[in-house]
Amino acid sequence: MNTLSGRRTRVLAATTATAGLLLVAACTSSDDGGSGSKTAAGGVELVKAGQLTTCTHLPYPPFQSEIDGKVQGFDVSLIDLVAKDLGVKQEILDTPFENFKTGAFLNSGSCDLAAAGMTITEERKKNVDFSDPYFDATQALLVAKGSGISSLADAKAKKVKLGAQAQTTGEDYVKAQGFDPVSFESSDAVLNGLRSGQVKAVVIDYPVVQGWLKNKANADAFQVADNINTGEQYGFTVKKGNTKLLAAINKALSDAKADGTYKKLYEKWIGPYDASVASPSAS
Repeated sequence: MNTLSGRRTRVLAATTATAGLLLVAACTSSDDGGSGSKTAAGGVELVKAGQLTTCTHLPYPPFQSEIDGKVQGFDVSLIDLVAKDLGVKQEILDTPFENFKTGAFLNSGSCDLAAAGMTITEERKKNVDFSDPYFDATQALLVAKGSGISSLADAKAKKVKLGAQAQTTGEDYVKAQGFDPVSFESSDAVLNGLRSGQVKAVVIDYPVVQGWLKNKANADAFQVADNINTGEQYGFTVKKGNTKLLAAINKALSDAKADGTYKKLYEKWIGPYDASVASPSAS
């Protein structure tokens, strides 16, 4: 995920009852428009009354992407649970990914939290507070069928032109392995780079690849050559010191794992359920 210079910010609103998010007019105002208190259940202070404003970066399926005009995905569904507990609706703001690393949109009061399939790292913890881990992630090496590339080490030995998504841990990882990857601005751009032959292989989060391979055309054309366990875990973020919202997020995650909701959402958006991801260790 990366910076999108000049990209227009978009606001997408949703009701927690349907978990569907519809594109609405761009909005930069932070006042509540007279709609009531900005204090939600549990004393959680919100940036805008009546809604939980979530920063994300589109597209990043299966965690968040526009499907039939609605923003949907695993992250969206989990944060809808938080919004429901708070008695408000979720609204999604599409922003450049670099702002999640710096906490800029949280600090400016544009968003209450960020949900973007974001890996928990010590560097990012300096700028934001992370929720409990909600997903264990690995990286995948995706190649064209018949490419002859069998692993990341093989790709390096053959000096394969490799692609990755900018500003992500996947890009950081392959750079650390000695690659000079072609950086793409979004996950869609990564896949298009492989399709067009701009690169011969790509490294990106495995759940994203799982989503791609659900499409028959992609499954016919590409295959996973290597699964790379980097020990990554995803977390949601809030402004440093926002303990009440962080507690609400963690409670919603814990409840969802306990009552089976997490498992249902995992199977819907990710694929076959692995019980180990329901209780990822603290990062």
